[in-house]
Amino acid sequence: MAAPTRGSRRGPLQHLRVIDLSRVRSGPMATRQLADWGADVIRVESINDKTDGMAGRRNSTDYENTHRNKRSLALNLKTPEGLEILKSLVRDADVLVENFRPDVKDRLGIGYDTLAAINPRLVYASVSGFGQTGPYANRPGLDQVIQGMSGLMSVTGEPGGTPYRVGLPIGDLTAGLFTAIAIFTALEERHVTGRGRWVEVNLLQALVTLMDFQAARWLVDGEVAGATGNHHPVFIPTGTFATTDGHINVAASGGELWKKLARVIGRPDLIEDVRFVTDDRRNANRDALNAIIADRLATRSSADWIAAFNEAGVPCGEIYRMDQVFADPQVQHLGIAEPVTHDILGHDIHLVGRPFRIDGADLSPFRRTAMSGEHTDAVLRGLGYDDARIDALRQAGVIGGDPDRQGD
Repeated sequence: MAAPTRGSRRGPLQHLRVIDLSRVRSGPMATRQLADWGADVIRVESINDKTDGMAGRRNSTDYENTHRNKRSLALNLKTPEGLEILKSLVRDADVLVENFRPDVKDRLGIGYDTLAAINPRLVYASVSGFGQTGPYANRPGLDQVIQGMSGLMSVTGEPGGTPYRVGLPIGDLTAGLFTAIAIFTALEERHVTGRGRWVEVNLLQALVTLMDFQAARWLVDGEVAGATGNHHPVFIPTGTFATTDGHINVAASGGELWKKLARVIGRPDLIEDVRFVTDDRRNANRDALNAIIADRLATRSSADWIAAFNEAGVPCGEIYRMDQVFADPQVQHLGIAEPVTHDILGHDIHLVGRPFRIDGADLSPFRRTAMSGEHTDAVLRGLGYDDARIDALRQAGVIGGDPDRQGD
């Protein structure tokens, strides 16, 4: 059977074909990294699932942001014909990403061993809540649950107060990014060995890893970190302070930065104060020092302090709402808001753009999220199916997608 026609996207990853069997966020976050840089990502969606397990309608903001730049194949994997279509795709694929429960993929007949036998060069990436094996392997692993179990919530919030979740699904997003890194690592090794790998990422491991120095404080020093509110747990003074019209962040740990801050706030005498002469002394007397700084910063506006601190070379910054983020001149200069033409909504939208640049990369504009099964016919024609067979498969409930709305 012929290899399927690749998508028409440009970019440094345009030579890669990715089969995306994942749902909700962590797996789709990984495949989005590849799609944004030109990989032909084919989302294999259930013919009966129009929301992919996410809240809101198909073209909601979250859905659009997560699934842009991908093609959609609506397929019933519980039929022999649907399974054969997937296996035909696998024969010419570079990567497959899935986040089924560990036992489900083997029950469906699409586990690593089965698909690697069809295509030994396949990089097969599995994303789960707790891992493919172990006592929690079959538990559902949702982001907020993982935030608590990773230790993140124990260091977030006010000292002695209620643990707080981070204001975004950081477990899902971190696992998705680590999955993309794992895929690139396995693809790089494939250049040497000629063979793919099974790579595994789980939310718990990803988020515990992201705890980084807080985790190392326990592993190395036996120190259990606690919440310190908006002030840094180690580097003092670094934190959030109120001004006459809002709040700002100031980061002035270390000898020279600390001295600059003391001068800017009009308290050069603090430089020689025995309570604050070293990093250790400032940490030991953090509450007193933060109170002094707070008293001073409460006397002027945020803009005044930011101008004064920047002139002195003290790191500082505004605390924005999201509308203010995208109004900031540096954010606008970086082009973080990516324009997207949207024929279904009837107006252009903007999505969060790529997080880095590659000099000279020839990139296609962002493409809206595909409707369910929008590219089913194109993918099947690339596999050698003619129109009559495609129609028969649709009538038999093997494939989905509106036949009147089919893209290339």
